[in-house]
Amino acid sequence: MKRVVIGILGTSLDRGVSPERWEKWRPTVSLFQHEDFLIDRLELLHEAAFQDLAECVAADIRQVSPETEVRRHEIRFGRDAWDLADVYGALHDWARAYPFDRRHEDYLIHITTGTHIAQISLFLLNESGFLPGRLIQSAPPRGGTLGGAKGPGRHSIIDLDLSKYDALSTRFAKDREDASGFLKSGIPTRSEAFNRLIDRIEQVALRSKAPILLTGPTGAGKSQLARRIYELRHQRGGLDGEIVEVNCATLRGDTAASALFGHRRGAFTGAQADRPGLLREAHKGLLFLDEIGELGLDEQAMLLRALEDKTFLPVGSDKPVKSDFQLIAGTNRDLRAAVAEGRFREDLLARIQLWTFSLPALRDRREDLEPNLDYELRRFAETEGRQISFNKEAREAFLCFAEADDTPWHGNFRDFNAAIVRMGTLAPRGRIRSGEVDEEMARLRESWKRPGETSRPESGLERYLSESQIDELDEFDQVQLAHVVSVCRECRSLSDAGRRLFSASRKKRATANDADRLRKYLARWGLEYQNLGG
Repeated sequence: MKRVVIGILGTSLDRGVSPERWEKWRPTVSLFQHEDFLIDRLELLHEAAFQDLAECVAADIRQVSPETEVRRHEIRFGRDAWDLADVYGALHDWARAYPFDRRHEDYLIHITTGTHIAQISLFLLNESGFLPGRLIQSAPPRGGTLGGAKGPGRHSIIDLDLSKYDALSTRFAKDREDASGFLKSGIPTRSEAFNRLIDRIEQVALRSKAPILLTGPTGAGKSQLARRIYELRHQRGGLDGEIVEVNCATLRGDTAASALFGHRRGAFTGAQADRPGLLREAHKGLLFLDEIGELGLDEQAMLLRALEDKTFLPVGSDKPVKSDFQLIAGTNRDLRAAVAEGRFREDLLARIQLWTFSLPALRDRREDLEPNLDYELRRFAETEGRQISFNKEAREAFLCFAEADDTPWHGNFRDFNAAIVRMGTLAPRGRIRSGEVDEEMARLRESWKRPGETSRPESGLERYLSESQIDELDEFDQVQLAHVVSVCRECRSLSDAGRRLFSASRKKRATANDADRLRKYLARWGLEYQNLGG
């Protein structure tokens, strides 16, 4: 295959027309002085103002490497050679028009010459596939200086195929895993769908400054996720300002615009001093508008302008104020329905829903309850300053209740966190026992009742069977099974419980196997003695 180099003329490093030019290291020319590194063609890019220098460099290359063909291409970088958009656009247009032939030619992109902006543009075009091939970098001989180095110097080829570098691939994979774990507060979640969602949010958070819309039921974790996104971007250098959190449901009437956009002194009765407003406070940072569907239509219009123009007018002012912030919006409402009902602006929705992520309810990711339980125990220790834990029977009972299909978790993680806080507070010596779990389960069931619902008398079976399983039992079986379970919990072994329950009938049998009889009875309901806390 032919070896082809694509490079930009170095207007400083490649300069020189006197005979002394051969005494110094010139990146473009020196690249062709390596006897063991033959190049078939050079595509030399340069601006029209440096045509003479380009011709001199091309002539020198033909002198040191007669077998190399040099093709010169005039590039117009625009008015500012340090403007990334102009330089990248000019190189992109050239690359799109160039007839690459990868079947017969091997391409190397020389990134030593040109401005830093030009070098960055070459890298981006290579990484995105518009400039196919590998990167090549040259350097003066070791110990020499740019102006006085003799000889061809050094060169190295940079291959961006990370699959060839296990250590780098592992490091990048770990970086992504760390970022994803950071957004999950370090919780080793098990839900595949939720983990995929967080991975996507991590990608968007680090690559895009566009608004993000988080949807999902109350208590699903929108506020906490918004704060973690901010912390991640702040750590990675994406945001310099602060995070400003606003619950739009608390903004009402005339004070809503003033709180968000600020006001000038005397703008209305009671405005005795200037107020900067929350959008101004979020400059260079992140603004989290929770429950954005509760925002009034006038405030929606002002917010749209602030997003599009990065400016807004404080109340009572005719002078626009600048604020450049990233927006994360949260809602538990269907904003499309709100648009249809005229309660939400369609143009604002179009602006904020470029990246929309729906957080699932807790009942839709029950496999994550156990790792979240451990997280809540750690969080309790951090906030209250004392360690708490479950004993084995209490932990199993609470998880059985929490993971049951008919446990609604209406408040999602707010209910879950509150349950741990209550049990941890009441636990003697920091040890949550079966008594605290039973009390908490009853409290949660009572809090989830809706008007008109009748309460079922507590039988003690609620710890081991779901509501739907209990509903399928005849009342006779419920009473009988509840008594059997109660006896099992009081006895030290399965045999002791069997002797007590079958004390009358066992006298009539020649051979008594009360334990096996009791084991089979419990198995009818999917229960095992060792799981009853006896």
